[in-house]
Amino acid sequence: MKKFTYPSVLTIAGFDGSGGAGIQADIKTFSALGCYATSVLTALPVQNTQGVRKIYPIPVEAVADQIDAIMEDIFPNAIKIGMVHTPALVETIANSLKKYKKVPVVFDPVMVATSGHRLIEEETISSIIDQLLPLTAIITPNMDEAAILAKMQVTTPDDMLVAGKRILELGCKNLLLKGGHQETARITSFFFEKDGSYKTFETEKFNTNNTHGSGCTLSSAIAACLALGKSLEEAVNLGQEYVFEAIKAGKDVQTGKGNGPLNHFFNPQKLVKYEMV
Repeated sequence: MKKFTYPSVLTIAGFDGSGGAGIQADIKTFSALGCYATSVLTALPVQNTQGVRKIYPIPVEAVADQIDAIMEDIFPNAIKIGMVHTPALVETIANSLKKYKKVPVVFDPVMVATSGHRLIEEETISSIIDQLLPLTAIITPNMDEAAILAKMQVTTPDDMLVAGKRILELGCKNLLLKGGHQETARITSFFFEKDGSYKTFETEKFNTNNTHGSGCTLSSAIAACLALGKSLEEAVNLGQEYVFEAIKAGKDVQTGKGNGPLNHFFNPQKLVKYEMV
């Protein structure tokens, strides 16, 4: 009798009870792209579409135990890491994942809130550079996060090119520098490969507040595409297409009183099954 398995993706990220970002957005994205979702909770924010009210920490021992439990049972084809806000958490995740270097890791370095408030301290950034960047296949910072990593102002596409090359020098293998914060009719993003070469992506910018969780969704879509066997360049391209269509499909829908979510299920795929050898 034939047996089958699903391509699985693990998200290591925080909670969003309003369903638009964090682990909830990741699970929706993996599922919509035909992958099986597993998750490890790193923090418990109390939030809705209008903002974060409070963050309850998860003990680092609990994070390590969660990772071990999943890796021992439902081994992932790809891993996505979201917000890691303390050096201890960075170290815990890095130590847990060092044993599994063949699994591609997509890291969304969440450092700045939509309001512009910085979410992590300098010590955590140093830990991320030293311990997490060497383990990741690609990181996906926005312009504010790139400014922190590159230690420079990033407001134009020319700035992004300079910042991207600086970030690669920190030990990052590949980089997608997102241009969603540009105040222009079209958004320019750059995909840098480890040899310093880059490709440019341009998309239309929609007039909508419903972009809550777009960064989480993009990194998750890239991870899902990697789990499905796509090359990194294909995964980056398909991930951006998915986010574009998800924003487009949800731009006129009101969910909550603040910044609404994307429509993750504008074209959901059936759960993929692979025959086991």
